Amino acid sequence: MAARRQYVGTYVAWGVNSNGWWGEGEFKFFIDGDSEFPTICGTGTEDYFGGAWNFEHPAGEYGVYSTPFLGLPQVIRPDGLYQSQQRFGMYRWHVMDPVRFCEDLRVTVQALGWRSTIEGKRRYLPLQDDIASTAFWYQEEPHVPFASNLELNALEVV
Repeated sequence: MAARRQYVGTYVAWGVNSNGWWGEGEFKFFIDGDSEFPTICGTGTEDYFGGAWNFEHPAGEYGVYSTPFLGLPQVIRPDGLYQSQQRFGMYRWHVMDPVRFCEDLRVTVQALGWRSTIEGKRRYLPLQDDIASTAFWYQEEPHVPFASNLELNALEVV
């Protein structure tokens, strides 16, 4: 069956709640029935948004940038590099690298960073960050009805 839908991209607002590097999590695209393993698996949040090696430019600072298809246009720096309560706004548009699907698509991101170094080895740190995203896609008409809006209490994160 030919793909009838296309994922256009996303905007992510990321609030870091711990010190240290926060951008190791993979973006995963589960397409048309993928369950355990995704069709597409990225190499890290910073790579997905085009800021490889930690978004650090100039040295010791997060650098903002904006291109037609990806960027990190917002950095709120209350405490400096690697300090808790950093806030970021990032986007990625899949125009030159379309993600097409027939029936279903699930896009996930891991909240994963680095723990302190022990005996010269870095360790992954599962994070408890504040992450909000908006996804954009195209699809054929007609389509099945979208789910009704959830009540306010159903949207609350506890």
